[in-house]
Amino acid sequence: MYDISIIGGGIIGSAIARELARYNFKICLIEKNEDIGTGTTKANSGIVHGGYSDNPKTIKSKFCAKGNLMYKKLNDELNFGFMQTGAFVIGFNEQDKQKIQELFSYGKTNGVPDLQIVDGDFVRDKEPHLNQDITVALYCPTSGITSPYEFAIALAENAVQNGTELKLNTKVTAINKLENHFALTTNQEKISTKIVINAAGLYADEIANMVGLNEFTIKPRAGQYLLFDKEEGHLVNTTIFQTPNEISKGILVTRTYHGNLLIGPDATMAPDKDYSDTTAENINTIIATAKRSLPYFDLCKVITCFAGNRAFADTHDFIIGESKVKGFINVAGIESPGLTAAPAIAKHIAEIVTTSGHLTPTIKHDFNPYRKPYKTLANIQEHDLNELIKKEDDYGCIICRCETVSLGEIRDSLHRNIPVDSLDAIKRRTRAGMGRCQGGFCTPKIMEVINKELNIPKEKITKKGDGSWLVSGRTK
Repeated sequence: MYDISIIGGGIIGSAIARELARYNFKICLIEKNEDIGTGTTKANSGIVHGGYSDNPKTIKSKFCAKGNLMYKKLNDELNFGFMQTGAFVIGFNEQDKQKIQELFSYGKTNGVPDLQIVDGDFVRDKEPHLNQDITVALYCPTSGITSPYEFAIALAENAVQNGTELKLNTKVTAINKLENHFALTTNQEKISTKIVINAAGLYADEIANMVGLNEFTIKPRAGQYLLFDKEEGHLVNTTIFQTPNEISKGILVTRTYHGNLLIGPDATMAPDKDYSDTTAENINTIIATAKRSLPYFDLCKVITCFAGNRAFADTHDFIIGESKVKGFINVAGIESPGLTAAPAIAKHIAEIVTTSGHLTPTIKHDFNPYRKPYKTLANIQEHDLNELIKKEDDYGCIICRCETVSLGEIRDSLHRNIPVDSLDAIKRRTRAGMGRCQGGFCTPKIMEVINKELNIPKEKITKKGDGSWLVSGRTK
């Protein structure tokens, strides 16, 4: 019998698992896919928002600014990668200025520090490559960038390190509410638990419906992106937004945490929750819109396009709290700024759990908030690298040339406390396959490492689990 079962291993579920691991609860984190952070978490902008975008009357606004302020400490503890770069919302005319004034008012009410309304000269001084016609902007120095999937992995690793059980490839298919607990049916096993936390992202409505809560619907809202080579990353220093509309925060231009240039996303309703197509029409619209912010970027330097779905709830806001089914807690409809809000949401859920009366909480005095960082060659000084290679020569063998990823890093990713056996899982931890050639050079080498380290036949190795095999058989 578990005290708490968390359904969904994205950024929200992982953050909640790590926060609840501070207590002497028996916890399991359940994820239907082969790895942590494979849904909305893996395909978003990676922006740590300041907290000025949302109306103070919304639930979103209550968690965004609080979450932003938690990132630096979390990064110090978990080593996932965070930079406080700042952000601009740019404007060109009087209508834009009025919207920026509204956002400034929202931000002040939401408690965002150091917000400023600035003129075009201020913007161009910090961002010389931007459109020279910018006349006004909102400047938020506390906004930042992170790697969302690395953050989710770090949270989950630390939760497991502190006693949480992780169940991957485990899909919940039914939930029965019994007298004093829930019985979860999955494709792997039966799970008994006193509390269920529904953090199932795009599928949160389906999970809620299993206990008779037909109270909200989640619709997939797709966003497409273009990712550029790091050669284009110098074009912006901060995150650049245009004035938002009622549907989204609009097309942004930003450098990623790892130094690439990223533009997007648009916002269109997707035909289904697994939809991840990119289309020429949408990509062309994104390019044209982004050029209003940044007039010149080299499309020959695009290394990939991708799409992600956001969980848009018909309530038009986050859904957070214990439901009318006692012991069943919803954390649903977490679209933007969900990544930013995740740490604050996790704190709030921990408060609900520990004060609900369903369990008797006691603090775990041996909780360890620190997670061992990866030894990353791309960020290590030459002297330190030479010393590392003397001790562990695997770090002198480069597997991924584009991102300078060594054999030592890949082996490390395979032998941590979360099982890893797919190419995409390794990519999210080491960046092997994320560079210019998009895995063209390193894929066979990574397969050799998986084969040797985990004794998995090459024809059984997948790109992302669930039958996504890379080869069909042997020719010799």
